[in-house]
Amino acid sequence: MTEIGRVGAHDRVVGSLGMAIVNGDITPDEDLDVAALQERFSVSRTAVREALRVLAAKGLVGARPRRGTFVAPREHWALLDADVLRWRFADRVDETFLDELGEVRLTVEPAVARMAALRRTDRDLADLEDALAAMRTAVGRPAADHVEADLVFHHTLLRAAHNELMTQMATAIEAGLRLRDQFVHATLTSESTDKHAEVLLAVRKQRPKVAETAMRALVERSIADVDLAKKVHGEQAGR
Repeated sequence: MTEIGRVGAHDRVVGSLGMAIVNGDITPDEDLDVAALQERFSVSRTAVREALRVLAAKGLVGARPRRGTFVAPREHWALLDADVLRWRFADRVDETFLDELGEVRLTVEPAVARMAALRRTDRDLADLEDALAAMRTAVGRPAADHVEADLVFHHTLLRAAHNELMTQMATAIEAGLRLRDQFVHATLTSESTDKHAEVLLAVRKQRPKVAETAMRALVERSIADVDLAKKVHGEQAGR
């Protein structure tokens, strides 16, 4: 098999097997036989083993001596991994994930805004101004433009907090935030630059409590948008 063919086979096994695990078609603790997978996907043993290594890195599979490879318990899964998230949303809206993401954001992002108000530099402020301007420019454009502009604003605010551990924590939810934005903007016409502007104003004036309150209001509005989008999506699916 050529290098290109081998990589393609490996990716196909990763995608198919990962989606089957995440969607519950293959359940936790179920054994994964390499020979059976090789036959199922018509690929080499090497391609199967490489795919299993990728899935192991995402926490989806594990291995034990004498037993071999098996599907790992859900609590071991890297639930914020971009591929895992994509598989979760491949054929349905994962409402539980959206609800849990809202709870995490409500805990993390107001604290980020408070720290940014205390620690932001002039460069951080200029970058935030640019990010908000991009959000305003994206109004009325395709949903993808607004999604990207919104993510840039939140990522820029995160950098302005100057906390490496918080950066890693919040960066981990960025893939989830992207899916949330795509879902909401594909279902609703939602425009929230006013709330973002309130956060930016508090950060500019270095008023940490006001920034924290403004971000909490922004996230609460985001959660309300998700709830409304779920309702609309459900009504559309029932037609």
